[in-house]
Amino acid sequence: FEIVKAFSIYSDISVLAVSRDSLGLEKLKKECTIINSDFKLTVLSLDLSLMKSISTIGELIKKDFNSSLDGVIHNAGVLIKKPFIEITDKDLEESFKVNCFSPFLLTQKLASYFTKTAHIIFISSMGGVQGSKKFPGLSAYSASKATLITLTECLAEEFKTTDLVFNCLALGAVQTDMLVKAFPDYNAPINAMEMGKFIADFFLNGSRYFNGQLIPVSLTTP
Repeated sequence: FEIVKAFSIYSDISVLAVSRDSLGLEKLKKECTIINSDFKLTVLSLDLSLMKSISTIGELIKKDFNSSLDGVIHNAGVLIKKPFIEITDKDLEESFKVNCFSPFLLTQKLASYFTKTAHIIFISSMGGVQGSKKFPGLSAYSASKATLITLTECLAEEFKTTDLVFNCLALGAVQTDMLVKAFPDYNAPINAMEMGKFIADFFLNGSRYFNGQLIPVSLTTP
């Protein structure tokens, strides 16, 4: 939500925002219009845990964006907090579908639409970084987010003869609805608006300095 709002100050950038939350998307459109009435925003309500959604996004890019993408920010995520013994097959499947399979397959589907210097960003978590502090109840979440780190390195290598750029941001605690639901008594040192601005700026400028990198974005050490 806040990433898109950070982009809305630009009149020469077009954004496709995808979310399961249709009401949230309508709210986003209204807030972005207030910020900048010339901002070009297309919203699409889809559940990225459903594989058919991947094809729907591809068709929309082809139809409404002239088959041209300057990049993708894979920010969708699902957090399941349960003791390891209680995690069900359904929990595990949902975690990996949204946190791992979706960004993998969506990048694959959209690869033919990327412009020459497109920047693809995977949003991971400090919980998925080897050697970082881990928390009870987040085994499915952290394990699924860890896959994005290796995927970033693999894609940077596989596409190294091109000018495509792949990076992974491993976020620390950010005050979002998802964090509040998982840890209601915890107050994160960074709010969603601050992190949204950072990610938007990194999308626009980070590809000049990084490729195939895991960048921890956290105020605490591992």
